[in-house]
Amino acid sequence: MKKNLTFILVLALVLTAFTVVVSAQDETVTFWTSENQPERVERQEAIAAAFMEANPGVTVEVVPVEENEMGQLMTVNLAAGTVPDVVLHSVQFSARWADEGALDPEAATSIIEELGVDTFSAGALALAEVEPGLYASVPSDGWGQLLLFRQDLFEEAGLEAPTSYDLILSAAQALHNPDDGFYGFCGPNSASEVYTWQVFEHIALANGASFVDGEGNITVDNEAWINAIQFYADLMASAGQPETDWYWDQTRGNYQAGNCAMTIWSPFILDEMAGLRDGALPTCPECTDNPAFIAENTSVVSAFTGYNSDVPAAWGSTFNVGIRPDASEAARDFVLFWFNEVYLDALSVAPEGKFPMRTGTPDEPTTFLDGWGQLEVGVERRAPLADFYSAETLATIVEGADGYRRMGFDVGESLLASAVGSQFFIQENLVAVLNGEQSAEDAAAEIQIQIEDLQAELE
Repeated sequence: MKKNLTFILVLALVLTAFTVVVSAQDETVTFWTSENQPERVERQEAIAAAFMEANPGVTVEVVPVEENEMGQLMTVNLAAGTVPDVVLHSVQFSARWADEGALDPEAATSIIEELGVDTFSAGALALAEVEPGLYASVPSDGWGQLLLFRQDLFEEAGLEAPTSYDLILSAAQALHNPDDGFYGFCGPNSASEVYTWQVFEHIALANGASFVDGEGNITVDNEAWINAIQFYADLMASAGQPETDWYWDQTRGNYQAGNCAMTIWSPFILDEMAGLRDGALPTCPECTDNPAFIAENTSVVSAFTGYNSDVPAAWGSTFNVGIRPDASEAARDFVLFWFNEVYLDALSVAPEGKFPMRTGTPDEPTTFLDGWGQLEVGVERRAPLADFYSAETLATIVEGADGYRRMGFDVGESLLASAVGSQFFIQENLVAVLNGEQSAEDAAAEIQIQIEDLQAELE
């Protein structure tokens, strides 16, 4: 622990020294970014250079920060009075930082209003909202989990798109053929993987479930949770793979091998399904002649409904731009520049996982959505997503952001939500149900107790 604290303090001092004003007449805008991979840093430095060229006398210092260390570093810099002017960060930090005084919700809200509230995804704004109409930060980009399904097989079997629990279950059972190594649904069943919780959270949100309400009450031991757990158990028992301990690697590999009718995955699979990454090439029989076969025959559902809720919900996470209290006009101008002149450049850092949370301008409502579809993705080979996915599919992906939900984050309980996400008791109880070792009712009751205990520790 001492080593980690020492490292963080030293790094904080380095970051502070790194942001010293270059000359007396220049103004410096310190920009922290969690996009810290070298090639992404280069693109953000190019954005900063473009802003500096348009604004002589202003220096923008791009400071890459490891996301896992960003929370602790912000705490240290807040105590030292060296909070960055602008910070690109995961939305999970926004509400807490606004409460601690590191971010200025009024500044963020005024920027959103100037750009046009209606030009942003309603779901992304909801994740950043700290009071009605007041936002801790400005949604920049995001990604939501996708329910991927083989459109060709669905059409052959006359099946509807899997937009509800009932349709997911019936389609999975109809296409399930384990004797030929083909499964109706390939899903995670590992108790030691965050991915298992991410997939199940998506499923539970679709049923209207959450683990905490706006008053801070833990809300797991109820019908919505029990039915969500039971649905996943029924799906995996009747149409899932028989193997245990599957997580993101096995679900991705088997879907791309043509062994699954459906799976739930992040959008970072989109360029892989198109055959643009040698490290994750599709291996289906048809892929030998057409590496993009899986992409061309896959459609997506972003938000779906459950037994207890008819409101479609999607699991989503956004990256937001926050501005510190008393930030200079130059810092505010940089944020506006980010969302206008160079917004597509910011998304081009990783288009397959950076859906535009601002789809356009008041005059051109879809200009950023349309431009995003033409951004090139891939590693060894690069091409626009629009070369492999229909305009309807790409629109479905982005529009799914309107249904983005995250338990706890939407009711101001981001600290508890972060703590729950770092534990594994939900996965452990869920997998116990999948293995027939526990009932859905007992699992919900046990998760309720565990979260209540965790909440008490945080108070």
